[in-house]
Amino acid sequence: MRKSLIPLSAVAALALLIPAPPAHAVSKEMVQLQTQVQQLQDMLQHLQTSNDQNMGVLQHLVQQTADSVSRMQQTLNTLQQQVEAQNGQGGKVDQLSGQIQGVNDSIDEMKTRMAKLDKSLQDIQSQLQNIQSQPVGQPAGQPGQPGATPQGQQPGSPQAMSGAPAQPQQPQAPPVDQLYQSALRDYTSARYDLASGEFGDVIKYYPQDDMAGNAYFYLGEISYRKGDYPTAIQNYDAVLEQFSGSSKAPAAQLRKGLAEIAANKKDAGVRDLRSLVARYPQTPEAAQARSRLNGMGVRLVADKPSAYR
Repeated sequence: MRKSLIPLSAVAALALLIPAPPAHAVSKEMVQLQTQVQQLQDMLQHLQTSNDQNMGVLQHLVQQTADSVSRMQQTLNTLQQQVEAQNGQGGKVDQLSGQIQGVNDSIDEMKTRMAKLDKSLQDIQSQLQNIQSQPVGQPAGQPGQPGATPQGQQPGSPQAMSGAPAQPQQPQAPPVDQLYQSALRDYTSARYDLASGEFGDVIKYYPQDDMAGNAYFYLGEISYRKGDYPTAIQNYDAVLEQFSGSSKAPAAQLRKGLAEIAANKKDAGVRDLRSLVARYPQTPEAAQARSRLNGMGVRLVADKPSAYR
């Protein structure tokens, strides 16, 4: 009996000597975790408030831009009426045609700004949605976490899968809207050499984009203003042949006809102006073409009476 009591007492003594895990350590970690969660929630709330404020400012800017476009459109309509009133006076028609084109240029610039503001709104909303969808306390894409991709590598790329260092990337062209807006701004500021290079970059990097059709048109305008009518005609032709559905097509055909007349190619110019009237009869450009043809003593062929009334 004595032998069995000794081991039990020894075990009890050893149990008293082993320190128990401190309860306050676990509690401290929980408090730190709760504090970090609360900080993340506060940051998310602050981001939401900033986003709401930015959205309000951007929407106000978009509304102001829309109002400016509306006023310019009214000015354009007034100039069109003046063109029709000056029917038969070629010199004044050319002058008003340039004024109308200037208004159109300003409208294009306003539309580009509106598109850029709308893109900014979408980017802000996307960023907020991404942040809200991430698990709290686990930011995505941080180096050293599972699933993170080394900087400069795309997920799923051969470099990322093999662990090889990323190769330096070639510099990319600016977004087409940014590049086009910069070119249009230089064009409206009469910095034609700089605008020519920028419009050329739009065509080079984004040859299939609708903005490339606009770029061809403005390259034609720059050549027209410099008196280089053959180059202007080539650029207008690029709009008509490659971007026939572009909003610039009527203006391109009008300016091509005027460039041909200025280059002593009267027959070709008359043919293009007549084609413009036939294809786009209700446009301001068609009204200008009619005025110019009437001023030259050229009569438009009347439509044959239809058998259906």
